[in-house]
Amino acid sequence: MRAVVQTVAQASVTVDGEVVGEISDGLLVLLGVTHTDTALVAQTMARKVHELRILDDDRSAADTGAPILVVSQFTLYGDARRGRRPGWTAAAPAEVAEPLVTAVVEALRDRGAKVETGRFRAHMLVESVNVGPRTLLLDL
Repeated sequence: MRAVVQTVAQASVTVDGEVVGEISDGLLVLLGVTHTDTALVAQTMARKVHELRILDDDRSAADTGAPILVVSQFTLYGDARRGRRPGWTAAAPAEVAEPLVTAVVEALRDRGAKVETGRFRAHMLVESVNVGPRTLLLDL
């Protein structure tokens, strides 16, 4: 499982002209799933994201209550080492990935995080105003 975590002043996801997820002063998490990921990996990713000390004064979303916007992003497993057209074989198929993305979201909520999401399998417009910018790659 991979996540790109960014601190944002605001972020939103729009699908077909409708805002389906929106936060202010929190974390935008682009989340990719691979074939070997499990429910345990999802739990670990949720803990890492929630406790990641990437906010001001080395604080985390767990410390501050900052909201989190989670957006599925299979392209984090794109492979462009052999030419200009990426391959997607390392990305888990939607039937595998969707329950694991949901597991991360549920684990974050179980930890007390306020979580918004995108919409799985939809063409999403993701907008963000990054703070810092502070961006970190978590690779489990």
